[in-house]
Amino acid sequence: MKQDKLVKLVLAAIFAALSCVATMLISIPMPATNGYINLGDGAVLLGAFLLGPGYGAAAGALGSMLADLLLGYAVYAPGTLLIKGLMALCAALVLGALKNKPLAGSVVGGLTGELVMVFGYFLYESTVLGYGLAAAASIPGNGIQGLVGLVAAVAVYQALRAFPSVRNAAR
Repeated sequence: MKQDKLVKLVLAAIFAALSCVATMLISIPMPATNGYINLGDGAVLLGAFLLGPGYGAAAGALGSMLADLLLGYAVYAPGTLLIKGLMALCAALVLGALKNKPLAGSVVGGLTGELVMVFGYFLYESTVLGYGLAAAASIPGNGIQGLVGLVAAVAVYQALRAFPSVRNAAR
């Protein structure tokens, strides 16, 4: 029992690092919103799919927030912590609800998570950062980022499910 928790904790740390690196690897600034488009959503969703809602949400939230801090977007860090955590939580919960249909569950779960991300950043930018309705300018960029992350995560998740050890361990 303790070993299972330790393995999940180590995997969560790995996925946090992967989320951070994937976010930082290709970072395309969006001058209109002071944000950026990145590839981290794929890692956040994959961690949620493989680790479940608790560990997956923690990994995605912490790794993505760390990337914001390291890239100089500290103003986004609190929002990212909450938004990416909720994104991963929702994705994992939907996948769990559709556990007998892993492809549909990962697609619908990932789409749900990405919608949380897009509208979460809109709300954060419009209210906390004070951009008002001008924050809507970030929706297309976040949507593109979400779509790329969704496709990548679902493809990798389905490929990994071909391995019995991953298939059996995945919730």
